[in-house]
Amino acid sequence: MTTSKLLEQIDLNQIQDLPQARQVIFQLLNLIEDLQTTIHQLQEENQQLRDEINRQKGEQGRPPIKPNRTRLAAPKTDLSSETERHQPKTWHKSAKRDQVKVDREVTVKVDPAILPPDAEFKGYEDTVVQDLEIHTDNVLFHKEKYYSPSQQRSYLAELPKGYSGQYGPGVRALALVQYFACNMSEPKILDFLTQAGLLVSKGELSNWLIQEQAMLHAEKDAIYTAGLGSSPWQHIDDTATRVDGINQHCHIVCNPLYTAFFTTESKSRLAVLDVLRNLGPRTFRLNAEALAWLDHCHLSSRVLAALVDWPREQDWSAAQVNAYLEQHLPGLGAQTKTHLLEATAVAAYHAQLEFPVIRLVVCDDAPQFEWLTEELALCWVHDGRHYKKLLPWGPTYQAALDDFLKRYWAFYAELVQYRTQPSATEKARLSAEFDTLFATVTHYQALDERIAKTRQKKASLLMVLEHPEIPLHNNPAELGARLRVRKRDVSFGPRTEKGKQAWDTVMTVVATAKKLGVNITRYLYDRVSGAYAMPALAELIAERARQQPLGASWNSP
Repeated sequence: MTTSKLLEQIDLNQIQDLPQARQVIFQLLNLIEDLQTTIHQLQEENQQLRDEINRQKGEQGRPPIKPNRTRLAAPKTDLSSETERHQPKTWHKSAKRDQVKVDREVTVKVDPAILPPDAEFKGYEDTVVQDLEIHTDNVLFHKEKYYSPSQQRSYLAELPKGYSGQYGPGVRALALVQYFACNMSEPKILDFLTQAGLLVSKGELSNWLIQEQAMLHAEKDAIYTAGLGSSPWQHIDDTATRVDGINQHCHIVCNPLYTAFFTTESKSRLAVLDVLRNLGPRTFRLNAEALAWLDHCHLSSRVLAALVDWPREQDWSAAQVNAYLEQHLPGLGAQTKTHLLEATAVAAYHAQLEFPVIRLVVCDDAPQFEWLTEELALCWVHDGRHYKKLLPWGPTYQAALDDFLKRYWAFYAELVQYRTQPSATEKARLSAEFDTLFATVTHYQALDERIAKTRQKKASLLMVLEHPEIPLHNNPAELGARLRVRKRDVSFGPRTEKGKQAWDTVMTVVATAKKLGVNITRYLYDRVSGAYAMPALAELIAERARQQPLGASWNSP
């Protein structure tokens, strides 16, 4: 009999309650689980080392071929929780006739030769056919030119708005749409334009995508300011981005009305704070809030003595703070300096009035997101992934994990329902149910430790009870991160600071336009051509925020 079959037949409830017998068996089962986990990790590490050795020898590592899908599947590797928390929706096919713009009408006649003599005309039956024409629109402009002998200068007619150099606004806007909205690479865009009949160089195309984007940069600033002002809470997340071969980090800040991208060299708490301030110059302030933060950092008496002479309620630049610390605290340790800078920077952010201050962020449990806002709401989906990483080997613990996850997602469904009909009674009941659920003891050590960690995050996981309008997950920010990942897969990454700024700016405009239901092709053409006939995205955000209050619980008495 195999070990797994033997374990399946073990019923721990039937074991006689001899002194410590069941406890010893539980410990042995946990030891087996720990050993199995260690073996699995070592196997993966050994394979990685073999692959690296092969690469060093000029060969290839093992290709990442996924196993076939079978009913007798291997250990779970999918960390998604969509199956457990998915709530199916009814689907029905909707008519699209009203959404199609008719550009021209053509009357199709019946061949008279096939009509019988008694045929009567009964009107028309309409059919809409969608099609697309791709052709050049090369224009030869005859610009009037005058010369004034008295003024000794020439007067030359200007080209219409949007036309610059040898290319019009249509092709430049199309290149932006293809690169940033359709995730096409520069070589493929160049192939498309060449096949369409245009003569464009690689450098010219690169300039359209990267250079002369001041107008769109201003649009992004307005979008971000309006987005932060539209709601007291925001989603936030980050993902990797390589800039000229150097690893950097793209931060995503969003809510239901917009999505903004910011690429920085690090993802520290100070870097996240820079993002919340739209990458403005850092400021620092020592006040009661900063001192309260520093009380938890266990600073030395030498550092505390230096804080006595630090002027209160005064904004300092980064250069001024560094000079002060160098003068009064020479040789300051890196960790202590980080504590001082973070505490005073966050205090300055909360005290400033020039930029909207976020009151709550929805995020994962990364430490850099803590202490930045008054309140913090953690993502239930991210917390659930930790349980998906558990790979129990024995059937007893597999059943324990499966049973707990069913209860976990059932409680999640109750929180989803609470968002639609919040009440004080339901709030108290769900809080008590959380305590009951996460007091579960399964004797599966890894699972019990994971449950205890979730229990410690009760306040942040149940923030929805205080603010029912906030989501229970951070999916919007993760979907924004996925946009950057897909762009990164196609174009690898920007190579210059201007390229990095262009990526952040145009991706912000594209993602925000999609959330607001704005046609990005028409919008970019409107901006590139200089027409400005369409309302700005920032104006639409402010209008939607008035129609759809996202911070109702903050405004209620």
